[in-house]
Amino acid sequence: MRNICMTVSYDGTAYNGFQTQPNQNTIQDVLEKAILALTGETIKVTSSGRTDAGVHARCQVINFYTASKIPVERWCMALNTLLPADIVVSGARLADDSFHSRRSAVQKTYRYTIRCGKHPDLFKRHFEFYHPTALRVEAMREGLAYIEGRHDFTSFCSVRSTKLSNIRTVYEARLECEPQDPILQSYAIHIYVTGNGFLYNMVRIIAGTLIQVGEGKRSGGAMLEILNARSRAKAGPTAMAHGLTLWEVLYDQDATIT
Repeated sequence: MRNICMTVSYDGTAYNGFQTQPNQNTIQDVLEKAILALTGETIKVTSSGRTDAGVHARCQVINFYTASKIPVERWCMALNTLLPADIVVSGARLADDSFHSRRSAVQKTYRYTIRCGKHPDLFKRHFEFYHPTALRVEAMREGLAYIEGRHDFTSFCSVRSTKLSNIRTVYEARLECEPQDPILQSYAIHIYVTGNGFLYNMVRIIAGTLIQVGEGKRSGGAMLEILNARSRAKAGPTAMAHGLTLWEVLYDQDATIT
């Protein structure tokens, strides 16, 4: 048996998240069906993280064990001929038997994108949350800085979370602005959050709260007050799923899987 590690990108618009669910269309189900068609094996794939319905991935990492003799360099091309156009396998390698795409990950980065201004970008409408007016970017940057470090993120976690601990470490949180599109008269704001792990809806709640900061409904400093309150009721709404993308995953071997 070989342990195969793969990098998968997908547009999550048409799917009910990554993880298999009864009577639902999920990324995991589609991948496993493609592997079955290719190898004749019924295999369960493991992912670096469970993205929700409508959430995308630039760099989702999976692994699975197979008895297939297909050369590792042929897996991507072979699977991509069986996958729909909104799922692409872009990398495959042999991994140690102990490698686990989720437990072996040392850090992950998510990106949340907001388009602000007069018109949305129709070509990116599935990947950007549209906000029709400008946001206070510097206030959002100020607020974002408070979440860096090791904290109890209860305020930024869904009450549906089943994790035993809400303590996580955010290594970096930054905001980048693209130049305004002269035709659309709008611009994209990208919020990047890198950490050792994430709670259920954590990045989307952070983004939803930051949008309120950008609208002037809260100050940048309110992010620290919300964090210290350790109460979901103190934070803002959960931002729409389609603005979120699993951006990058890092592993112990000091290699970025992209």
